[in-house]
Amino acid sequence: MELEARRRRRLSTALKVGIAIVVVGIVIFGDAIAPYGYEKQVRNEPNAPASSIHFRDAEGNIHLRPFVYRRQLVDRLGYGYEEMSDRAYPLSMLVRGDEYSLIGLFSSDIHIFGTEDPEVRITLLGTDQLGRDRFSRLVIALRFSLIVCLVGTLLASLIGIIVGMISGFSGRLVDSALMGITDSVMALPTLILILAARAAFPLELPPFRAATLLIMIFALAGWAEMARLARGLVRATREQDYVAAAKGVGTSEPMILFRHIFPNIAPALITQATIMLPYFLLSEVALSFLGVGLQEPVPSLGNMLAAASDLGQLQQHPFLLLSPAVVIFIFVLFVRLISANFQRSGRGSQLV
Repeated sequence: MELEARRRRRLSTALKVGIAIVVVGIVIFGDAIAPYGYEKQVRNEPNAPASSIHFRDAEGNIHLRPFVYRRQLVDRLGYGYEEMSDRAYPLSMLVRGDEYSLIGLFSSDIHIFGTEDPEVRITLLGTDQLGRDRFSRLVIALRFSLIVCLVGTLLASLIGIIVGMISGFSGRLVDSALMGITDSVMALPTLILILAARAAFPLELPPFRAATLLIMIFALAGWAEMARLARGLVRATREQDYVAAAKGVGTSEPMILFRHIFPNIAPALITQATIMLPYFLLSEVALSFLGVGLQEPVPSLGNMLAAASDLGQLQQHPFLLLSPAVVIFIFVLFVRLISANFQRSGRGSQLV
């Protein structure tokens, strides 16, 4: 039984570390992961399907390195493409391509994968109606959403935890005032509040300003539930024996609150934060889908889903066009798994 529990903990730790590595990699190295610039248009490849990756050439020879063939548009009305098997273009790692700025500090043109010939592209998810690589746009869109929802969740949680812990440990007057403000914020419909706050600013904003604005909106609109939870946990914990013992030896109230009480309620607060995380992501997607988030040509998960309205292309390539929805589903699923793990950990620590 103990061996099985250890195995589950190791698997859970590996899952958390793997997800953290993927998230950090996309946030920091998103431009390098994307093989092409998100705004780069190739007009002779509109609505192209995903590139076919081969290991066997037209003569039947097997290649150890995967390769692609150059393709040509043969039916402009139906967007039909034909592969030209006269020459194979191997896939390479760390290839030179479109220049980008790494985390806004360094300029580079090295991409993790691609082809050596810039005229022949590998499009893992095909291209849109303007010939832009969907995979590159999806990576950049996911990076924006991750930054906004992660930082927004962190700020909202920080505000809520501070307000809730002060309220739960203070006297009746301070508690009533802080919880009155909290209840007023909770009474407002969050998504409507976010839409109204976003509508007060210009529609077209640069990505950095749009991200900053959304982060501030999410933080100011989402802290109340965390505050209510933190306050309840503090009030349930402050009568424990170890708190009375800390008071008896003359420990100051801030020290008791943040050194003794906070570590014991942290698992429940982390669980609440993981619940807020996908909600903020979906809110950002909804804003972009409704046309009040990021604007073209900058990609976002919402405007990529809004662009998937061509019924003909949707019937032919449903997975390619709805790939942002698949990414959202996977992200929410992983977050829920982590949340469930934190809930089990919290129960285990309480039993101990």
